[in-house]
This record gives sequence, C-alpha cells and structure tokens, in this order.
Amino acid sequence: MTRGHWLLTLLSGGLYTFLYAPIVVVIVYSFNTARYGSGWRGFTTKWYSTLWNNPQALSAAENTLVLAVASTVLATVLGTMLAMGLNRYWFPAKRLASWLLYVPVVIPDIVMAVAMLLFYALLRDLVGLFNLGLTTMVISHVTFQIPFVAIVVRSRLFGLDPALEEAARDLGATPWQTFWRVTFPLILPGVAAGGLLAFTLSLDDFVVSFFTSGPGSTTLPILIYSSVKRGITPDINALSTLIILVSVVGTVLITLMQRAKQ
Repeated sequence: MTRGHWLLTLLSGGLYTFLYAPIVVVIVYSFNTARYGSGWRGFTTKWYSTLWNNPQALSAAENTLVLAVASTVLATVLGTMLAMGLNRYWFPAKRLASWLLYVPVVIPDIVMAVAMLLFYALLRDLVGLFNLGLTTMVISHVTFQIPFVAIVVRSRLFGLDPALEEAARDLGATPWQTFWRVTFPLILPGVAAGGLLAFTLSLDDFVVSFFTSGPGSTTLPILIYSSVKRGITPDINALSTLIILVSVVGTVLITLMQRAKQ
C-alpha cells in the first residue's frame, strides 16, 4: 500500500473508532456488576432483568412504542399520499411545495421543537385544546416524519414505469383498482422503507418529545435524560443498549428495503 492509502486507512479507522467506541462502552458497561463508578467489577445480566421490575421504565417503554407506532402509521399514510400528489399531479406552486418538503429535514431539531411548543400554546389560547401530552407528541412526530416518508416513496415513484398503470387502465381497471393492484405493490418496498425510517426516528427522538411532552407521557429517551442527571448507572446503560439494538435492527431493515427497491 502507498503512503496515501495508509494515511486514509488510519484516518478512517480513527474516525470509526471515535464514532462507535462510545456505543461499545455503553453496551459493555451495561453488563458491569458495579452499581456506580466506571471501574469494571465483573459480568452480570441482572440490570436487564431489573428493567422489567421498574415501573417507570415499563411505562416509558409503553409510551415510546405507542408514540412510535401511532406516528409511523399516520406519517406513512400521509407521506405516501403527499408523494403521490407531488409525483402524479400538477398544481400551482408545485415546485415550491417540493422544496418546502425538505425544510423539516434540514432544520435543527431544537427549532422544530420550539416551533411546535409555541404552536400548541397559541392553539390553547385560541381554542383551549392541545394540552401537552401523548397526543401533542404524536402530532409533532408526524410533522417531522412525513417529509422523510414522502422523499423515500417519491424516489420509488420516479423509477416506476407509467406504462404499467396505463396497461391496467386500458384493460378496464378503475383508478382505485389500478392503485391497489398495480401501483401500490410496486411502491410497497419504498412505503415500508419510509415507514421503518419514520419508526426509527420516532424511537430515537428526544428534543421534540421533551418539548411537547406532558404529565404521564415520558418516553425512554426522556427517562434516560432525567436519570443521567442523577448519575449514570448500569440499568441506564442497559436501557440505552436496548434502544441501540432496536435502532440497528430498524436501520438494517431500511437498508434491505432500499436494496429491494433497486
């Protein structure tokens, strides 16, 4: 190998170490016997069983799953409809609408969180509704999930041969039959990939959830944040490891769905 190749290898190795070493440390110390401190005291799996006897953790896990599933279903349906509309129909300011689709993707999470918090406060002043809680969290998650789903599904629609739908219509299929029997099966990998991406984003989100949550709507990321302020313990490491595991599984499934699209 040339000097340039060695330098690139060392740089890449250092970068990946910097990125993934903290995650490895969290996973390793979730099996540490010591209750406090960073010293290794032995191997144990008791912290994972402790989570099952922790009512706060179980409640937070339930809220996290309800939030992720509800927001993913809504965002997948609405995002797919948005992608279909932008791809198939013309309307005034279509180009502007396509550009605005990327705004929630690129703006910082803190800006989105503050914007949603102020929006709910305005609605409460006007109509007396939208008290902070699981409902406001679902709406907030759907808001930032829709663009991701729409972008993924729209990329699938761009590669769809319109002749297939035209053939179905020529054979007497109604627009509804054409969609369910031709279009939807062809874009299903994109819809599934967009849904899994939305689920993963909801599962990992902290900032938006923290700003729009209310009493009784604590999620796992919020629980971890509040627990860390009292000190990092192995049960928090175990909880973080489980979230990492679910996120990795979701990422792998998204990658497989993307390959299926191609």
